[in-house]
Amino acid sequence: MSESKPSRNEDEYFVKQDAELIKEQRTRLDAERGRAERRSHYMKCPKCGADLVETEFHHMKIDKCPECHGLWLDKGELEMLEHVDQSAIRGFVRSMFGLKF
Repeated sequence: MSESKPSRNEDEYFVKQDAELIKEQRTRLDAERGRAERRSHYMKCPKCGADLVETEFHHMKIDKCPECHGLWLDKGELEMLEHVDQSAIRGFVRSMFGLKF
């Protein structure tokens, strides 16, 4: 019986192939971890971590935290508020926080 040993080139080929497979798997795992991390923060209050609730105001959806009562605006919503009548904004703030002023 003659046992054939793999040549040095064969060994190098398989080591290189294994390293490439490991690199691909690591890249896929890192991407999945990133997606999972992003999903875990979606619609969460940045201050206390509670689930945000969308509240509609003048065709805008403002995110409100039911725990700490923080209000969160998406990009461009603050600029949209500039065009809303001031009395409507006061009424909105009163309704959100139960304030009287």
